[in-house]
Amino acid sequence: MALHDWSKTEGWEGVHHLWMSELLRDLKANLPPEYRAFIGATPLAIKPPRSAKPDVSVARGVPRPVPPEYEERPIPQPDFAAEVATLEEVDLSLMVIQGQRVISVIELISPRNKDRSSERRSCGHRYADYLRNGVNVLIVDVHRRPALFSFPQYVAKSFGMPQPMLVAPSAVSFGLGGGAPSGGRMVDVWQRPLVAGQPLPAMTLMLTRIEYVTVNLDATYSRAAADSYLE
Repeated sequence: MALHDWSKTEGWEGVHHLWMSELLRDLKANLPPEYRAFIGATPLAIKPPRSAKPDVSVARGVPRPVPPEYEERPIPQPDFAAEVATLEEVDLSLMVIQGQRVISVIELISPRNKDRSSERRSCGHRYADYLRNGVNVLIVDVHRRPALFSFPQYVAKSFGMPQPMLVAPSAVSFGLGGGAPSGGRMVDVWQRPLVAGQPLPAMTLMLTRIEYVTVNLDATYSRAAADSYLE
């Protein structure tokens, strides 16, 4: 089922909950055995010191050192990689944990997350804090309003990333890499536009620096929309 135009379609709340559930089932079926996925509230992130400033550099197609056991499953090349400041240790989110630690989060954006400037700041700060706390994040936003705004842009601005970020509707994944020579940390970025009337793309969600899972946005959305009686 193709993506609906959510500026004209009603019933998002129902699709939102069902889509989260479908993504959860899809992740559980594809995660390595040492990982778990669940839907819940993420812990509050520790705010970085005000004096902390990101030291940013960018590299395209930066290769990752891959152990022999992963050589047959290479990680998809990111659209670009950016170095950010050293990172610290965070509504409902879809989380992946290893042991007791949240390592990756999927956020499905709702209109209420960005209908006011205060909400945009609050949510944008939380998504940036994921990276500061060492958590990979995939932001999926199918809502085009407000125009020319996107949470990935907010995150990129928080770290001074120089690369242009897509506005909504879009799916953008931030994956934490290793340390950079200047003392910061590399962040790989995968971004894809979401187009009404077209299938949704598969997205990379990093688990560790060398492990990832492919998130099937299209199949999970299609099942959620069908269960919501959307054509």
